[in-house]
Amino acid sequence: MNTKSCLYPEERLDDLQRNGYKIIQNPNKFCFGIDAVLLSGFADIKKGSRVLDLGTGTGILPILLAAKTEAKSFEGLEIQEESADMARRSIAYNGLQELIHITTGNIAEASSLFGCSSFDAVVTNPPYMNDKHGLKNPDMPKAIARHEVLCSLEDVIRESSRVLQPKKSLFMVHRPFRLAEIFQALTKYHLEPKRMRLVHPYLNKEPNMVLIEAVKDGNPMLKIEPPLIVYKSPGVYTDEILELYRF
Repeated sequence: MNTKSCLYPEERLDDLQRNGYKIIQNPNKFCFGIDAVLLSGFADIKKGSRVLDLGTGTGILPILLAAKTEAKSFEGLEIQEESADMARRSIAYNGLQELIHITTGNIAEASSLFGCSSFDAVVTNPPYMNDKHGLKNPDMPKAIARHEVLCSLEDVIRESSRVLQPKKSLFMVHRPFRLAEIFQALTKYHLEPKRMRLVHPYLNKEPNMVLIEAVKDGNPMLKIEPPLIVYKSPGVYTDEILELYRF
């Protein structure tokens, strides 16, 4: 696909440094952050898996995971048509149409759209904030991405449980201050927390992200992995973060 023909005004094509893949983004709307990269490194996607990304945005997670896994297929669900359109154009640009498909729809209706027990893995980088957490961005696309405007944490976890096959995994990145709420919802919907890793901006700073794997109908036993440190000094990534970006 010709670069100019795939871009709309104000959009740019960013190099993902993986398999030569690129992604279309609009810096005036919403660009992916390090949380998507961290989740792509944390998610253990098995060969031949059918994977669903709940709230795929511009398709960053399926594209990153396509570069590093041997999954059979990826489905991205996104409620904002503008973002879904960018995701489809990025997928076409990278020649991934046979591997990744994007559906426009609401996370709260995922099991109705795709059917129950239809996926081997779910990944999600959902909105982190609810109505009690700070001011909403006046720009609606950014507000939908960051606040639970059109879906809730419970919607994400309930639908993940419904679409997953038994003993299969949900991989999620979220904020530590909502951990109690996350764990309560996971256990309510028969998703057993199995693996957790806290992400710290610096070694001496408290964590600002958490990576979680939960298994549908899994046995109780939670493994706490070593903390992940993002920066060793201002603007300088740690070696582990550099390895994630170099993949």
